[in-house]
Amino acid sequence: MENDKKPKGDGSTYWQQKKKKKEAENKKAKSWLREWVDAIVFAFIAAAILRAFLFGSYKIPTPSMEKTLMTGDLLIVSNVTYGARTPMGLCVPFVQGMCVPGVDLPWTRLPGVRDIERNDIFVFNVPWEVKPISQKTNYIKRAVAIAGDTISIQDKTLYIDGKPEVTHEGVQKHYVVQMADRVRLSTAKMESVGGELVGYNNENTYILNLSADVAETVRDWSEVDTMFLNVKGEGMTDRNYVQSQGDFSRAFNNADQMPEIVVPFKGQEIEITNDNWFIYKDLIERYERNDLRRENGRIYINGEETNTYTVKQNYYFGMGDNRDNSQDSRFWGFIPQDHVIGKASIIWFSMDGWVPRFERVFNLIE
Repeated sequence: MENDKKPKGDGSTYWQQKKKKKEAENKKAKSWLREWVDAIVFAFIAAAILRAFLFGSYKIPTPSMEKTLMTGDLLIVSNVTYGARTPMGLCVPFVQGMCVPGVDLPWTRLPGVRDIERNDIFVFNVPWEVKPISQKTNYIKRAVAIAGDTISIQDKTLYIDGKPEVTHEGVQKHYVVQMADRVRLSTAKMESVGGELVGYNNENTYILNLSADVAETVRDWSEVDTMFLNVKGEGMTDRNYVQSQGDFSRAFNNADQMPEIVVPFKGQEIEITNDNWFIYKDLIERYERNDLRRENGRIYINGEETNTYTVKQNYYFGMGDNRDNSQDSRFWGFIPQDHVIGKASIIWFSMDGWVPRFERVFNLIE
């Protein structure tokens, strides 16, 4: 007997309809997932471009800039102020130093808003590391001298073009304080006025780390007998100083004394002697990539005997505001222009260990 019942709906069976419905749901889910993936990829690429060409984030890891910048401060660094660098290598965005080895891209610096100005706080790739520039560690210091400035250090005081540097509120230095007999100085008392007790030589003599304002406060204490800057004289050799990174410090005895030096500038012709050999050795050999050697008192650059060299780019002299707790240009020399990343602009957040410092959030950096 012939079945004369008509199929329901579009003629498909229940199982076929269920299969089609499931396929539609899977297609919708895949479409939703693809949209999210596309959005995440776009956001990642956009953030990478912004970080490379507009601004980046930097965390203060050490106390070398205290009290101007504190360990745990999170900064926004403006790349456009001095001009952003185009990519120097094939690197993973947001991950310091993760780059394809052996790949160096031709790069340039885009036009910036202005040049580096004296006393700017800036971020740069530390020069002394033996790595491609973009893979070197990021450092932050104050540009106490710019290309063409004449600098010197006398008894721990920095001079620019023969004049003492402009005083900054956060700059700290080590002082020797001798207390009256049987009077002890506590860590708590120093912290209460914004100073730091670094150590002591005997029961009455202490080493303190103080800003100029705090030093004046301590000097007025009735129990303070004698107080003066903890200075290493010209004839004193600081072994930790002369054995620091790079060759620059080998020209001097310690970081508290330095004769007049012109910060190198593009086009400057410098005379190379046995006396200033270590001052310019890294500049000529490492930063400007020349073959430099010295034999029997004679100097050879790229195989030719000479006693002059023409500088190819501008340089800067950076120092930490925490002067006696900072590895900076006094130890490893000049900062090349091509190592400069950007200007520190804003503290967008700050943590003291696990405790937020809300009073520092969105503070402008001057």
